[in-house]
Amino acid sequence: MRAEVSGIPVNYLDLGSGPETAVILQGWGTNLSLYRALGEHLAQHMRVLIPELPGFGETPEPPEPWEASDYAAFTREFLRVLGVEKTHLLGHSNGGRIILCLSTSPHPGLELGKLVFLDSAGIVPEKTAKQKRKQTLFKAVRTLLKPFPRLLEAYRQNHGSADYRAASPLMRQTLVKLVNKDLRELMPQVREPSLLIWGTADTDTPLWMGKIFAEKIPDAGLVEVPGAGHYAYLEQPGFVYRVLDAYFGKAEK
Repeated sequence: MRAEVSGIPVNYLDLGSGPETAVILQGWGTNLSLYRALGEHLAQHMRVLIPELPGFGETPEPPEPWEASDYAAFTREFLRVLGVEKTHLLGHSNGGRIILCLSTSPHPGLELGKLVFLDSAGIVPEKTAKQKRKQTLFKAVRTLLKPFPRLLEAYRQNHGSADYRAASPLMRQTLVKLVNKDLRELMPQVREPSLLIWGTADTDTPLWMGKIFAEKIPDAGLVEVPGAGHYAYLEQPGFVYRVLDAYFGKAEK
C-alpha cells in the first residue's frame, strides 16, 4: 500500500484488524520482507502497520540527512495521515531509536500503548584506543583526498562499514547522524510499559546494551533469547511470539 506523508510516498503493509493497533519500525537497511511474518502473527489479534521509512525499501530517501528525531516526527505524521490516534510500537535495531524519540517528545493527538524494543540501537559504545586511532586516520585521509572524489570513494569502500558502503551519499550522512548520537539520556523519560527482547549472541547491539535499557527505562523488562543474534525475532520466532503474546495479553488460556 502507499500513503503520501510530508510529500514522500510511503510503502507500507496494513495487516489484520481490531480495536488495537501496533506499528513495527524497521532496522537500518531492511525492508518489509523481514517483518511480514512478525506482523502476520500480531495481526491475528490486532491491526498491524509496517511502514518502509524514508530511504529504505520502496520509500524514497528523505530530503536531507535525518536524525532519529526526524524519523520519529515522520512516523507521527504517517500515523496522523492514516488516522491512528493510539498504538503500540515495536522497533527493531534503529526502530528502537525512533521509539525512544517518539515516546519522549510531545505528539498531540497520539497516545502510545505498550512498547517493544527488539535488539535495539540507541547506545553509543565508548571507542577503544584502536578505534580512536582509526577514526583519526580516516578523518585525516578524508581531508587529504577531498579534492579527488574517486580516490576518496575508493578509500571509503575499503574502510567503511558494510552499512556505510551500501548506502547512498545522503543516507551515509543519515547513518553517521544516527550512530553517533547516544540516546540513553532519553530512557528515564519513557513512561510506557516496555518489553526488551534481546539475542544473547547479538554482536551489533550486544546484550549489555539491553541491560542498560532495562536499568534506565522505569517500567521495563528484559527477555533474553538464548543463542540468537541481532535478528532474534527471526531466528527464534516461536520463542519471541510466545513472549509477545503474553505481553499483549493474547496468550492462549
